[in-house]
Amino acid sequence: MTQGIEGKVVVITGASSGLGAETARHLVRQGARVVLGARRLDRLHALADTLGLPHEAAFQMDVTDQAQVQALIDHALKLYGRIDVLLNNAGLMPLSPLSMNRYEEWDACIDVNLKGVLYGIGAVLPHMQAQRGGHLIFVSSVAGHVASAGGAVYSATKFGIRAMAESVRKEVKPYGIRTTVLSPGAVETELPASVKAEGVAETIAQYYKDHAITADSFARCVSFAMSQPEDVDINEILFRPTVQEL
Repeated sequence: MTQGIEGKVVVITGASSGLGAETARHLVRQGARVVLGARRLDRLHALADTLGLPHEAAFQMDVTDQAQVQALIDHALKLYGRIDVLLNNAGLMPLSPLSMNRYEEWDACIDVNLKGVLYGIGAVLPHMQAQRGGHLIFVSSVAGHVASAGGAVYSATKFGIRAMAESVRKEVKPYGIRTTVLSPGAVETELPASVKAEGVAETIAQYYKDHAITADSFARCVSFAMSQPEDVDINEILFRPTVQEL
């Protein structure tokens, strides 16, 4: 299923591991030209080497810094002349009861999960409008559909991403730009490692060990959305492990 994917320029944030790295592998096999953005440059270079990408395809950046997000987009444009898809993948999941008052984690979650995505949209949208086409892919979560105890801040950001994406969808209709929200359940990533609260971290790690499905499930959803004809806009995909009740 390479139709609609081969030759497209795809920028991925949070590309050094997990969903981002697996999606990069998947898309490169399908002929996409991928630009990898993340903080850990050594991992990006290792992934680029594995995929046969030039080192220039790896770009060190932090999504919480607007200037660095803009620099990633500018770099991709300099490298390939256009951007067809932006996968806003970087995210954190610092679950904890609100009574623990883990203020720094709340700030980091909002900065990465919401502001980081906004920075990506702000940087790439003028170029997609000018080329009158493109695809913005957002990563929400099952937690963006169902809120649970201990997940107030995380769920707020993931519900927020869905609201953001719906607003963007309506704004970009005149430009032929597509928008997709992917809402995974428990999928094998480093995301559970961002849970630091004592007692919660152990429970989440065990839950993912028992229930998580492989990251290529997410990558296949990205491919499905990208591979549709240009007049088909897959706006949302919600998926879980078959055994996941939440």
